[in-house]
Amino acid sequence: MADLHSRWGFWMMYHRLRAMNFKDNNKRVYRIYTEMRLNLRRKYKKRLPLRIKEPLVQPLHPNLTWSMDFVHDGLFQGKPFRAFNIIDDFNREVLSIAIDTSLTSQRVIRELNKLTEWRGRPEQIRVDNGPEFIAQALQDWCGEQTKLIFIQKGKPHQNGYIERFNRTYRDEVLNVFAFDSLNQARLATQAWMWVYNNQRPHSSLGYLTPTQFLLKYGKLHQPLGGVAFPTFQQDAEFNWDFIVASYGLMISAWPIRLQAFKND
Repeated sequence: MADLHSRWGFWMMYHRLRAMNFKDNNKRVYRIYTEMRLNLRRKYKKRLPLRIKEPLVQPLHPNLTWSMDFVHDGLFQGKPFRAFNIIDDFNREVLSIAIDTSLTSQRVIRELNKLTEWRGRPEQIRVDNGPEFIAQALQDWCGEQTKLIFIQKGKPHQNGYIERFNRTYRDEVLNVFAFDSLNQARLATQAWMWVYNNQRPHSSLGYLTPTQFLLKYGKLHQPLGGVAFPTFQQDAEFNWDFIVASYGLMISAWPIRLQAFKND
C-alpha cells in the first residue's frame, strides 16, 4: 500500500486496511508502520511573531535607519542570481550591493561587517520577513546595538525606501544589460552606485543627489570626531561611462543572441 500511495499517512492507511477487512488494532498497525519507517515528516511553517506597523519616516540624520532587501535576476544563459541591497534612509544613499548565486544569513552578516568597518553601525535596520533576516544569526549580530524593524507580512510598502531603490536598480541596470557572468553584473553595479549617489538627481530629495543632500544639511562637511562622515567611494576601475560604451555592442546584439539562445 505504501508503494502505491507513498504520501498516505498512518491514519489513512489504517482506515483503508479496516475497509479491506484487516482486523488488527491501530496500536499494532502503528508499530509495524514505524518499524518499516513509513512515517511522513510533517513540515511546519515557522510562526512569525506579530509585527507592529512602524511609520516610514525620513530619519533626522544618517546612520539612524538603514533598509535592506534582495533583488532576483538572472544571467543571459538563464542562471539566476540575487543582489543584496543596503541603503541609508536619510539620504537614500546606496551603501552596498552584494551579488551572488547564494546569499545566506551568514553572507548577510559578512557584508554588514564589511560595511560597518567604514560606515559605522546604524541604530536600526528595516527588513522584511525573509529567512535571511529572521535568522537567529542576524539577531545575534545586531545584539543591543542595532534594532531590527520587521515590516508586516505581505506589506512591502512599509519598506518603501528600499522598494523604490530596487525598482530604480532594476530599471537602470538589470533590465538594461544582458550579463554573461556575475563579474559583469558586479562591475556594472559598482559603477552605477557611484552615479546613483553622486550624479543622479532624486525627486524625493528635491532633485539633489544623496551626496548633495548631505552637504546641504550639514552632515557631510561637519567632522565627526575630526573625520568627515564616510560615504561610498568610487573605484577607479569602475567607470560607468566606459561600461556603457563597452556593453553597447552587447545590448545591440540582444535580439540575435536571444534568438540563438532560443534555438539551442
